[in-house]
Amino acid sequence: MIMRVPLFEQPWSGDEFRFFQLGHVVDDVLTAAADWARTFGVGPFHVLPVAEQGFNHDGAVHTIRLQVAVAQAGPVQIELIQQHCDTPSIYSEWSRGGTSAFHQLATVTSDYDAKTAHFAALGYRIAAQSTGGGFRVGYVDTVADFGFYTEVVEAPPAFLTQVSAIAETCARWDGRDPVRIMTRDGYRVPAL
Repeated sequence: MIMRVPLFEQPWSGDEFRFFQLGHVVDDVLTAAADWARTFGVGPFHVLPVAEQGFNHDGAVHTIRLQVAVAQAGPVQIELIQQHCDTPSIYSEWSRGGTSAFHQLATVTSDYDAKTAHFAALGYRIAAQSTGGGFRVGYVDTVADFGFYTEVVEAPPAFLTQVSAIAETCARWDGRDPVRIMTRDGYRVPAL
């Protein structure tokens, strides 16, 4: 599949990072997606089912229940994250009690070890790392210096295909069905 618009790690001089996603922790992913679509014209949001995800968070492995919604807004993807449990995590610690809170910048890489080593060499630790899903995702603790985590996502082909498909859908979006709960057969529209 050839992408019309390269979304991440476009060639440019030096060894700099490209960011492809802005992640926000929200209390209600469906309401937040509808608000983003109405206010900023971003959409459609692809809402994934609630899923259990394992994380190594500060040395302890926890399983948390998450739901995410994503939409492409030009060269950047907007991700909305709702935690559906009380398990300690980098998400539950971030909740701002009823408001959306910017949480992370994400970069996709074909060399996860080199990207995380770069941050480690600068003195930043990985605060959490996904323990499942078939590819590595690390959350580098850049909070003290920048006010957010830096998410490093390993880039397997299946993930890149999924991200590209969402970007293509958003590029062709005509304003209908701004919030789409993904199903095996397509999507359904929530009653908001």
